Amino acid sequence: MLKVVDHPLVQDALAELRDARTAPPAFRRAANRISVLLAAEALRDVPVSPAVVTTPLGPADGHVVKTDVVVVPVLRAGLGMLDAVLELLPSARVGHIGLQRDEATAIASRYYSKLPPGVADSFVLMIDPMLATGGSAAAAIDLIKAAGAKTIRMICIVSAPEGVGLLEARHPDVVIYTPVIDRELNPHKFIVPGLGDFGDRLYGTS
Repeated sequence: MLKVVDHPLVQDALAELRDARTAPPAFRRAANRISVLLAAEALRDVPVSPAVVTTPLGPADGHVVKTDVVVVPVLRAGLGMLDAVLELLPSARVGHIGLQRDEATAIASRYYSKLPPGVADSFVLMIDPMLATGGSAAAAIDLIKAAGAKTIRMICIVSAPEGVGLLEARHPDVVIYTPVIDRELNPHKFIVPGLGDFGDRLYGTS
């Protein structure tokens, strides 16, 4: 259930995000650009229904999204991808999940969770830029499934083999969209070569 997105524009934006010289304003623009492209891929199989609209010159056949879409960023870094998804689908509802990773153990603990009601029949798109150990992503998906969601997709900008493996083991029904699977995690559980701390680079913090 892993989809590696190798679109040239995705890879171009990823290279800019990786570059240590990329300042926060440019980093945010590249994050938005890559998020739009990844979200478009993840929403490729969103259910649609036929529709007829009236143009200035007459009727035209088309398709419209027929299902409720819920976007769930994992705080705080996932917020850097949210606006891009809402540009594609302004009607989407939004939930939030806050998870704090212990720097010593790399175990995630929840500090916030609020999902829209009635997600059982929704198409849920979870957004989290870094899939490292997979612990936070798996915990977030646990919460989304506990709310009743059955169709879940995840987009991440950089992933590690360890995180992909954990999600495939714990949530094999969740499709992951990512442009790259990096080499490994270092002893501090950061992705190598990765791009550093996504949230810090996005917001100019340290």
